[in-house]
Amino acid sequence: MVGKSFSEVTMNWQTLAGCLFPQGHTIVLQGDLLIGSGRCGEQDFAVTGTANHAEVGVEITLGMARKVLDTIRKHPRRPILFLTDTQGQRLRRRDELLGLNSYMAHLGKCVEVARAHGHPIIGLVYDQALSGGFIASAMGADICGALPNAQIRVMGLAATARVTRLSEEKLQALSQTSPVFGPGADNYVKMGAIDALWYGDLAASLESALANADGRDHRSELGLQRGGRKLAYPVAQDVAGDA
Repeated sequence: MVGKSFSEVTMNWQTLAGCLFPQGHTIVLQGDLLIGSGRCGEQDFAVTGTANHAEVGVEITLGMARKVLDTIRKHPRRPILFLTDTQGQRLRRRDELLGLNSYMAHLGKCVEVARAHGHPIIGLVYDQALSGGFIASAMGADICGALPNAQIRVMGLAATARVTRLSEEKLQALSQTSPVFGPGADNYVKMGAIDALWYGDLAASLESALANADGRDHRSELGLQRGGRKLAYPVAQDVAGDA
């Protein structure tokens, strides 16, 4: 399936894994949690993430964190790939009472420890990604890509209208000129949150992402270059200069 266009394949996680890892993989689905490894070219990858529009709760968050820590212990400097398909964090009283935000912070810290130990971190949104469901994982990667038909947003325009008390029509108009207001992978590319859309040969895109994962956060710079976030980088530079 390597090199096929997206019109030729169904992008469920099994098809995706076959395209990313032509040399084979051991990825399995445990509930809605993806766990395993794969080989692309001459490189082995640790893989974790979500499927089935997962609600990311305590168990999935701990599962991803465990995979990251196991990789640090057993496979020094091995790249870690987060595959993302999530409807966001689980909005349940149980998870909130358990402190889901702290579990997500724990995952984010594990990712940072892996980065400090020389593990390149790569993310790929292959279906949908909403809010807290991927902020601590794929969005925290050195390089985060997306398939062209991926749906990425913090919240929909209807929900944004309720929160901001602006009309949905006005927000729709603003989204045509400002990617900050617009959902979709294209707008996140413009803002720099997504490095690039992955077309065609996904294994080649993964190898390219690995080559460019240098451990630095380039998102605000990319947002400035692409015209999607014009103030984040200059303001950050001013703050750094005053520190």
